[in-house]
Amino acid sequence: MWNPLDPKLLVTFVHAAHSGSLSLTALQVGRTQSAVTMQMQRLEETLGQTLLHRSGNGVRLTGAGERFLIHAERILKMHDEAISAFSGRGLHGSIIFGCPEDYLVAFFPSLLRSFGRQYPDVDIKVVAAPTVELKALLQSRKVDIALVSTPNLGDTVNIVRTEPLVWVGGKPTVEQLDFGSILPLALPASNAMDHRAACEAMDGAGLRYNISYASNSIAGLIAVARSGLAISVMTEGAVPPDLHILGAPLPKLPHLGILVALPDAEQSAPVNAFAEHVRKMLKTL
Repeated sequence: MWNPLDPKLLVTFVHAAHSGSLSLTALQVGRTQSAVTMQMQRLEETLGQTLLHRSGNGVRLTGAGERFLIHAERILKMHDEAISAFSGRGLHGSIIFGCPEDYLVAFFPSLLRSFGRQYPDVDIKVVAAPTVELKALLQSRKVDIALVSTPNLGDTVNIVRTEPLVWVGGKPTVEQLDFGSILPLALPASNAMDHRAACEAMDGAGLRYNISYASNSIAGLIAVARSGLAISVMTEGAVPPDLHILGAPLPKLPHLGILVALPDAEQSAPVNAFAEHVRKMLKTL
């Protein structure tokens, strides 16, 4: 007779598979690292298979582990749906949500507040990163759902909202900032859409500029703009009230489309509910 699979072991295994770290998994499931190690050993003994390669750099899935991950996620999804359907407690579980930092500033408080009122037993952890990094995290299943940007506004089926990029400064006009003939810019990393859009717009307008400050943090870009030392670029919804959206002679910046992205795998009931909630709410915020 087969030994039954303990859902707690499956939860720990899925976290370990996604994070690649037993120490991080221990924090996520609220146990010690030694307890997590023992759980993984019990699961491997139950299955008679080695699921994880262990090294000084963390853990990675074996071939058997990759195959079992699909089954583990499917079992946990059905487990959550069964409890939700018959316990009367609604959805419960956890979600790892990835999002560019400017969208977190603009939208996440409202999204979390409204979702939390409806599903108080769902725990949401947040990973802030630019779109290019979020796509990799989705592919490796280190996040369950993400908001990502696209410059392709023709994808009207999947885009749930568009946001304009804007120039931001510490004073109402470029002239008042008194930068001279070469405009100092504070931009995110060069792989970010905001960075590319700003440079392409300046080049297209024939304006001289210098990237004086670089920060992957929206708080860093806001701080530089507040200091009056440079002009920054961000989505309009992330502009704090004490900063100014700048116009001419600066060129117009494009709009970005926002997509709700999911990995190519079966999703849990909480993830599916949050994805639908985000799609609906983003159209109204």
